[in-house]
Amino acid sequence: MRTVLIVEDELPISQVLKVYLQKANFQTVQAFNGTEAIQKLNEYHPSLVLLDVMLPDRDGWSILKEIRAQMKTPVIMLTALADVQYRLNGLNEGADDYIAKPFNAEEVVARVQAVLRRTGKSDEKIKKYGGLIIDIKSHKITLNSVVIELTPRDLALLIFLAEHPNQTFTREQLIEHVWGWEYEGSDRAVDLAIKRIRKALHSWSSEEGEIKTLRGLGYQLSV
Repeated sequence: MRTVLIVEDELPISQVLKVYLQKANFQTVQAFNGTEAIQKLNEYHPSLVLLDVMLPDRDGWSILKEIRAQMKTPVIMLTALADVQYRLNGLNEGADDYIAKPFNAEEVVARVQAVLRRTGKSDEKIKKYGGLIIDIKSHKITLNSVVIELTPRDLALLIFLAEHPNQTFTREQLIEHVWGWEYEGSDRAVDLAIKRIRKALHSWSSEEGEIKTLRGLGYQLSV
């Protein structure tokens, strides 16, 4: 499940955003000042940051610069300053979008989803589902900070599912994508691989995600 960090010092606004994002199946983390924002950014590694410009201890522009110096996490700026120059400043400093207050919470959710669609495929090489972290580039799997050892084939299967979350694949499709067209063995190899992966991830919370069997259809990484 993707996580959104809400950096907003006005509690009512933060709570409304939290409710609407959770309805859209996002996990949410709240921060109410700049110092807390950076701490939670490094702790939770969110998929996206909603960042208010006017905060009590430091402004959102300086936080945006700090984020951009460390990572490519998408950032949507929130501000009551509707002047076009502020919008241009935010985009030039590396913001991915800009929303002026007052705003409609449903529109914010739609903008979050749009930014993630634009940025997810090219930039998201680390998939994080609660305690499970899948580093696609380095082919490293950790669960609650413990490295998970898998065979090369099982690892390739888990990474493939992680690259296509919430999509269902038949055994035949998984054989084609992971084993390769030249494979001549039984498609039951998929079932055995899934069984081994589930055993390795036995301590992964089902609330954070799971590998589901859809009877008659196939398998999916549900998050």
